[in-house]
Amino acid sequence: MEITVKKEDIVSALNITLGVVEKRQTLPILANVLFEVAENSFKLTATDLESEVTTSGPLSNLESSGKTTTSAKKLNELCRLIPDGEEINLSLNGDKLNIKTTHGKYSLSTLPSAEFPVFDIDSGDSPLIIPAKDLRELIRNTSFAMGNQDWRHYLNGLYLSISGGEITAVTTDAHRLAVANLSTQSDNSFSGIIPRKSINEMAKFLSDEDGDAELKINEASLELAVGNLIFKSKLIDGKFPDYQQVIPSGESSVLEINVKDFSETLSRVSVLSSEKYKGIRLITSTDGVRISANNPEQEEAEEFFPASYNGEELDIAFNVTYLQEIMSHMQTDTCHINFFGSDKSCLLTPPGSDSPKYVVMPLLI
Repeated sequence: MEITVKKEDIVSALNITLGVVEKRQTLPILANVLFEVAENSFKLTATDLESEVTTSGPLSNLESSGKTTTSAKKLNELCRLIPDGEEINLSLNGDKLNIKTTHGKYSLSTLPSAEFPVFDIDSGDSPLIIPAKDLRELIRNTSFAMGNQDWRHYLNGLYLSISGGEITAVTTDAHRLAVANLSTQSDNSFSGIIPRKSINEMAKFLSDEDGDAELKINEASLELAVGNLIFKSKLIDGKFPDYQQVIPSGESSVLEINVKDFSETLSRVSVLSSEKYKGIRLITSTDGVRISANNPEQEEAEEFFPASYNGEELDIAFNVTYLQEIMSHMQTDTCHINFFGSDKSCLLTPPGSDSPKYVVMPLLI
């Protein structure tokens, strides 16, 4: 194997693989990237046994094809530090990958490509075609509420359901819930839980794409194809909770707030909240809501936030971080906070829409 590539092309491809490369190195080869050369392109593949990403790039020159594996981190750092605009020559000599530039030469250890794990999954036959930006928004509007290393493993991911021409994404950490919907022309039917790490990688892969994404999914795995990248992931084996039962319904008292102003008020008041519980207290009235916080050092903060409110006066407390994260994902200027009682969860939605919608459980005052 011997090729010449532009520095920018190989660095761009390597950056895509780094999030998937296994950092704990349970197997030494999982810290490596599979480097394959054929015809007029190179292909890089990384896996952690739960997910896999493959991307490719153009060649400036091909002397001979071949494949090997080498440290993804070292190859990336080395190529990244080579001056911009340079061309890099890579050649395989025995168990060493030799790298040459205008001013230097380097060699990296390799492991045989035959030892690289094959990510063998059946990711379905019929792909779902969806604009990348729509899938990106679906993930963005819900992924922040995923569980993180929860013992209930089925909470550590995003539940995706496709049914009746609609895609639904749901996440929860048992204290809050995020739901977003998206219409689709597809007649596919599916439901499953995508792991947290895979969702975070998918969000990165979709961030700069404006075209279509292809999603293939079955009960055990998924495959996402976007641009010149293919990402595969196993799904979480478990049953997601019946989230519909968690969404409050019935008659509610509605507080209509300006998202930006409300978020800024929460930020000021929360400075003096408890470091441990991050609790803030809301007392509603006909002309707005009084927001307050205190901490074990006997420090206090209070602001009155003028807003439109219809309903009975309520005294209720929430984790301020949950409210602030929701505000940061609202894409409308205003937001409706629906209260169903001082001891019940509240429902937050954009005016005149039920997607995305968020549920937050109250704190005990």
